[in-house]
Amino acid sequence: MGTAKLVVLGSINADHILNVQHFPQPGETVRGNHYQVAFGGKGANQAVAAGRSGADITFIACVGDDDIGANVKKQLQSDNINIECIDAIKDETTGVALIYVNQQGENVIGIHAGANGHLTINRLVNYQQKIIDADAVLMQLESPLEAVQMAAEIAQKNNTKVILNPAPAQSLPDSLLALVDIITPNETEAEYLTGIAVNDEQGAQAAAEVLHQKGISKVMITLGARGVWYSEQGAKGKIIPGFKVKAVDTIAAGDTFNGAYVTALLEGKADEEAIIFAHAAAAIAVTRSGAQPSVPWRNEIDEFLTQ
Repeated sequence: MGTAKLVVLGSINADHILNVQHFPQPGETVRGNHYQVAFGGKGANQAVAAGRSGADITFIACVGDDDIGANVKKQLQSDNINIECIDAIKDETTGVALIYVNQQGENVIGIHAGANGHLTINRLVNYQQKIIDADAVLMQLESPLEAVQMAAEIAQKNNTKVILNPAPAQSLPDSLLALVDIITPNETEAEYLTGIAVNDEQGAQAAAEVLHQKGISKVMITLGARGVWYSEQGAKGKIIPGFKVKAVDTIAAGDTFNGAYVTALLEGKADEEAIIFAHAAAAIAVTRSGAQPSVPWRNEIDEFLTQ
């Protein structure tokens, strides 16, 4: 039996990151003490996390027909990612994210979709065989929603597991949620989808129940430093705690978690073991600056887990 195949469908951005003492208020100018440009985008971050964790991964995405896009594709290839399904869009720029990071390692982000907006259903048709042949598809919400929906439909018809990281937060149709096998919202995203505030374990369980009722068998609500609320349909949920580290920058923590979790799952690890593996990857990532530059390689994760 060959290695399980993963498809990631999602966004690619160039991240412009500025560290500040505090986030600016409306009308306020704040001084930054460190500026960098790094490759990001939720789709690309998750793809990199999976590739560096050891997944057999194909990435479906779009970049601009520009130098940044060409450099991103080279970098992704070096991260063990099959890039044959990444299209360069003529007369379009690669997506951009403008990111502030405060002294607590928290971030606020504004994005311009650019080429990411061209990941349409017409374009996805060209790559549907990759989804059909895959064991799992991992998606987020920085791509056009109709493409996410279509990919989920193709996956369900062909017994490809659908994992959705519903970020950035937005309301989603039940027709999409019913196609999802595993969903990984944070507290804000879980509240957006269910109307239930996730302030404690009771709120997490109630939100998870709403998502189960929509047809999702496994719900994993990421709770930052507290860990993950894991709930499987028909069973009582519980917190699976993360690792305590000093956070420098949380930009790609959730993305690293998602990519590493799916990789571990496709290797045959049980859910709790896969979550702990993903916790380790995310813990390493938050101790470093930037999105993709912070994502650890497999040997780093394995070494962290043996400490």
